Amino acid sequence: MLEIRQVVKTYGKNAPAVDHVSLSLTQGVVGLIGHNGAGKTSLMQMIATLTRPSSGQILFQGVDIVKNPNAIRQRLGYLPQDFGVYANLSALEFLQYFAALKGVRNPARLLQLLEMLNLHEHAHKPASTFSGGMRRRLGIAQALINDPDILIVDEPTAGLDPEERLRFRNLLAELGFKKLVIMSTHIVSDVASIASELAIMRQGKLIAHQSPDVFLQQARGQIWSAQVAHSDFEALSARVNVLQAQRSGSSVNLRIAHPHSPCADAALAEPSLEEALMAQRYASLEQAA
Repeated sequence: MLEIRQVVKTYGKNAPAVDHVSLSLTQGVVGLIGHNGAGKTSLMQMIATLTRPSSGQILFQGVDIVKNPNAIRQRLGYLPQDFGVYANLSALEFLQYFAALKGVRNPARLLQLLEMLNLHEHAHKPASTFSGGMRRRLGIAQALINDPDILIVDEPTAGLDPEERLRFRNLLAELGFKKLVIMSTHIVSDVASIASELAIMRQGKLIAHQSPDVFLQQARGQIWSAQVAHSDFEALSARVNVLQAQRSGSSVNLRIAHPHSPCADAALAEPSLEEALMAQRYASLEQAA
């Protein structure tokens, strides 16, 4: 469905924000993971045809959208990280405005979206009265107006409370059965239970693209749990990668990423996805050094 070939994006004379990234994506939820400044937003903006690559190709169903952006715009939904609403418009009026912009003339579609996103009871209330989670849901509604094949959401759970985060994740998981959903985040738990693929970016480069199960399998045998005395903790943490440290009386409970047993009485532990990605990061940094 979507193929990214050696895409580069450079701003001025700075180092590339996106550095020769190649990806091939089909239906499902793809978690685009990386720290702030890793190049996630720049890549998504190029897929959404908001900016052009400095070089490389982006193909949607075989058509180069850099040369022909209209080939994807009618089949695309986009929710940017900083999504603003018109506070004086009601939820329904807001969707009517975007429907007009996108050429959608089916009023029933707007009511369907409001119900899907649990906003139907608030259809005639001004957006200025909405919580952060309700505004994000309204943002998803506008992104879905044209029933797109590709949905791009940039840090969609930022600022949401735990209940809204869960609601949002469940919605994206459901959409991923029929569409390609590209979701950027630096919070691994946001995609751990819903992503069919993870694409990891660091300093503009794509460093890994695999299923969550593959990351977990690669980390097995490298994650350890241990309990050490306070007096031993500092020396141990100086030579191994401590993922988590929790004080417990006179001891410290640790989770450690290491290729072999890091200390006496350490036990192998089943990795979480976040720990698996951290182990992968540490391993790549050590190889680079």
